[in-house]
Amino acid sequence: MVTVRIDTWLWAARFFKSRAKAKEAISGGKVNVNGFRCKPSKQLKVNDELTIRQGLEEKQIVVTDLSNKRGNASIADQLYRETQESIENRKLAALKRKAAGVLITQTSPSKRDRRLLHKFRERNLY
Repeated sequence: MVTVRIDTWLWAARFFKSRAKAKEAISGGKVNVNGFRCKPSKQLKVNDELTIRQGLEEKQIVVTDLSNKRGNASIADQLYRETQESIENRKLAALKRKAAGVLITQTSPSKRDRRLLHKFRERNLY
């Protein structure tokens, strides 16, 4: 196999639960190939670099093998390798999110706080 569709490969590599979700992410600009946006029908080759944004995380991976069939997780791990820079960036972002969580209070806002929130939103949204 020399090339495979990117939406099929993302599904086979277990980045998305279905090919439709992979196609939706690609069309929404969440997946870049070699630094450029692409279409779901883009033919993927070995050594292509992908940037995949899922939720708050962004992964930069290099395609090491091609497959159009979904296998178990150990087979899917052999289809790509994540760059070291990407791993470090994701760890740093996780630490930042964890540190920011300390500032969030677990109690619900009081009646006065709720009124202030509503005022703030009305002033800034309209």
